[in-house]
Amino acid sequence: MCMVIFAPLFAIFAFATCGGYTGQLRVSVDCVNKTDSNLSISINFAYPFRLHQVSFEAPVCEGRRNERVFLTGDFSSSAEFFVTIAVFAFLYSLLATVVYIFFQDKYRENNRGPLIDFIVTVVFSFVWLVGSSAWAKGLSDVKVATDPDEVVLLMSACKAPANKCGSVYGPIWSGLNTSVVFGYLNFVLWAGNIWFVFKETGWHKPGTQRYPASASEKQTTNFNQQPSFNQGSFDQSGGAYSPHGGLGQPSDYRQGGGPTSFSNQM
Repeated sequence: MCMVIFAPLFAIFAFATCGGYTGQLRVSVDCVNKTDSNLSISINFAYPFRLHQVSFEAPVCEGRRNERVFLTGDFSSSAEFFVTIAVFAFLYSLLATVVYIFFQDKYRENNRGPLIDFIVTVVFSFVWLVGSSAWAKGLSDVKVATDPDEVVLLMSACKAPANKCGSVYGPIWSGLNTSVVFGYLNFVLWAGNIWFVFKETGWHKPGTQRYPASASEKQTTNFNQQPSFNQGSFDQSGGAYSPHGGLGQPSDYRQGGGPTSFSNQM
């Protein structure tokens, strides 16, 4: 039940905080000739963080000419991989919720549903761990690439000692930090659900409960339960068999002759 409730929500928070992010930083260039200065240069960037495509205009402090400066780095692979995992996890969670509620009989038929659910849960647990770790590293690189103190080094005017360059303010990272947190929370949620899905498969039960006894085993069991014969049921002189396992009365006939009474009369 926790999986049904929290998995879609955690997935939404993960891809919304990452995929919907837009950041901004601002730097200043104070030239020797004040008329050439620009004390408020805004630089905007957003998901998927292809920073090498982000550009801005900066003064070169030589007349009123400006130059186009590009940021460095392409961190789209880790960000897009993270968001893709979150979207597919959200869709699968919704599908699993519908199956759990409306198609429970089909889900348990031939144990195929729990088996597929178990495999998918293990796969999502693994990719959540990989994707969250990759995005955490990518986010760290994005922070370095968009640090205002690093950005001013890209402008040619800031390489001249006479000009003064500085940062006005940097990006706010709370949204992207939250996305990483929700990525690892999704990993914990999916990994913890492995045990509950594993129980649905029936693999954790003892072998005697999972597999019915074969025909040969049943025949052997029935044979062992048959009543045994007492060796004392027969005497060596041909005594009659007693159904209770005891010795019966002596027989009127011997092996080599007729009735006993007739031999005595002779």
